Amino acid sequence: MSRLVSPTDPWILRTEHTSYAVALDPSGRWAELSAWGPHGIETGPSPMQWSRRTHFLTPADAAPAEHLPQGLRAFTGADLIAHHPGGPRGSWYAFTGADQDGDQALRLHFDDELLGLRTTLHYQVVAGTDVIQRWTELTCTGDRELRLERFDSAAVNVPVDRARLTYLAGQWSQEFQLTQLELARGRFEMTSSQGVPGHAYAPWLAVQDATAPAHGPTATYGIALAWPGNWRISADAEPGGAVRVRAGRLPDQGAVRLAPGASLTTPVLACAFSPDGLDGLARVWHRYERVLAGERLLRPRKVLYNSWEATGFDVRATDQLELARTAAELGVELFVVDDGWFPGRHDDTGGLGDWYPDPEKFPEGFDHFIGKVRALGLDFGLWVEPEAVSPDSQLYAEHPDWVYRLDGRPATLVRNQLLLDLGRAEVQEFVLATLDRLLSSHDISYLKWDMNRPPTERGRPGLEPDRDVEYQDLDAAHVAGYLRVLDRLRSAHPQVTVEGCAGGGGRIEHATLARTDVLWPSDNTAPMDRLRIQYGYLHAHAAHTMSSWVTDAPGLFDPRPRSLAFRFVTAISGVLGIGADIRAWTERQREEAAGWIARYKQVRDVVHHGEVHLLNSPADPTCGLQFHTRDRDRVVVTAWSTGLLDGAPLVPGRPARLRLRDLDPAAGYLDQDSGTRYSGAHLMHAGLPYAWTAERDAELTVLVRT
Repeated sequence: MSRLVSPTDPWILRTEHTSYAVALDPSGRWAELSAWGPHGIETGPSPMQWSRRTHFLTPADAAPAEHLPQGLRAFTGADLIAHHPGGPRGSWYAFTGADQDGDQALRLHFDDELLGLRTTLHYQVVAGTDVIQRWTELTCTGDRELRLERFDSAAVNVPVDRARLTYLAGQWSQEFQLTQLELARGRFEMTSSQGVPGHAYAPWLAVQDATAPAHGPTATYGIALAWPGNWRISADAEPGGAVRVRAGRLPDQGAVRLAPGASLTTPVLACAFSPDGLDGLARVWHRYERVLAGERLLRPRKVLYNSWEATGFDVRATDQLELARTAAELGVELFVVDDGWFPGRHDDTGGLGDWYPDPEKFPEGFDHFIGKVRALGLDFGLWVEPEAVSPDSQLYAEHPDWVYRLDGRPATLVRNQLLLDLGRAEVQEFVLATLDRLLSSHDISYLKWDMNRPPTERGRPGLEPDRDVEYQDLDAAHVAGYLRVLDRLRSAHPQVTVEGCAGGGGRIEHATLARTDVLWPSDNTAPMDRLRIQYGYLHAHAAHTMSSWVTDAPGLFDPRPRSLAFRFVTAISGVLGIGADIRAWTERQREEAAGWIARYKQVRDVVHHGEVHLLNSPADPTCGLQFHTRDRDRVVVTAWSTGLLDGAPLVPGRPARLRLRDLDPAAGYLDQDSGTRYSGAHLMHAGLPYAWTAERDAELTVLVRT
């Protein structure tokens, strides 16, 4: 239903627990945030209200605007920069109408007739969550081509004078490190030009008032950009006493061309709010990701064994079957053969692109090998890297034009491989045909999709930068091809579980997450290192998406030794896998592992479907995670000793305690292992006790309401 409104008549969107109010500015030219928070926040003077007095600025520069182009917003950062080739940069659009579907969806239209550009701001409430999706559609309405240098998905305004920004930073093997800074004035920016979100930053940000605690009852605003290509997020502490966050795609060639009649739709920016701090915001994101998973969430995340760390590239059927037999004895449910199963793959210098089982490695035939694995009661999975190609492969010999390259320039090898241009239709069809052949010809129920290099010389032979519109948006073309392949794969093989990976956690965002079942947060599986990675990951993403292995890997950044129990409890907090060479484990280690696997099967429904609370952090002497069902009848706690011991029994001391949250204080809770009974009040105020020792450094506790 379309309507024109006065500047004082806001549009209201309502999620499960929150309201989001948008109104026009007094001039009626742009949209501003009026209120965002718990239901009822829209009643009363706007928290974003400002005097509208400006000095050496324009009103648009100080406004808490939902979206503004350069032209109207001249100085403090525009969300859209558009122009005709050779013409001045800027748009001076005006509001022309709105369409609203109750309190669940909204579209605001702005037109610049002189430039020939229509801008439509989209809002969509995600049912059952406290998330609003926002994106922008840009349409060239004139008869001249447009150049778009910046086209953010949206701007998000937060009414704080001094902001605490929480973000996820790191590097390869040290992804998802929870990082914070205070921004009193100035700009903070994160970006990736690697063709994927990258290992350095995740496209996720949380904003709070710096004077309030990070956890607990603190208003917390979050955004997450659904885009597996180049991106940027910036936050500006602006003169009017607010923080304005902008997020969107990063044009690969500096600008994107929009032909007459053509439209461009930006990536979805998910906006979330919680009154309960970072811990509460995490639960909002977890519910949202369960909605994205849909019916696939109901598929149990099976215990996986992956052979990579045991055999590397030296894949031989006899060794793989020995590992599979041992894994089956432990209670593993799924066996995955990683890199090295195809011809020419003896190290990382060859083979990629020629996706056929190597007959020398499987002399009795690949199907015979899979049959033996399945006879052990195991599902079978396979690793692939469909976007990559080795220079000595048959595929490259036949199609050298399928890789990204610039005419006359040398090609950079990363990990001794090149990257296919997945934006090309023929490359998409090759990848689809390859995956379809593998999954249709062989009894494969699990696929690990890896991607181990970014695009470097991003050009396409035959296209000219100044002539071909397509050339200037190769990043978007690759993303569209990647998502199309995943969509077709899921449609043709809905029973196959798909794991996403990019050299660890290099491609983790909501567009990929909506099309995969699990994601690989990092190649680092060392115990203390991994705990920190997973602690950050769970602030943004749900446990049912987090693949986690038990290995024998030593610490890269924190070398302190930890027990096998520590490694298992860490992995049980996500989707349990094993990657160690279990042939070398002692009988005692195997017995312990079998016990942990059995326990995981008993609690994975709570871990993957329940509510999560982050208890302390790895920087504290004791930290943990609390998972509980919606009715709080079952509570699962994973806990770790991360600091110094208390010196017992030589000096006085008492057990460490983790205070649980959100339980019924009057209810009783029974520890199924020890038989100890607690009240909810005791668990929340006194906490669960842990008497840590050098041998006992982690624990899994299951509490049942009585």
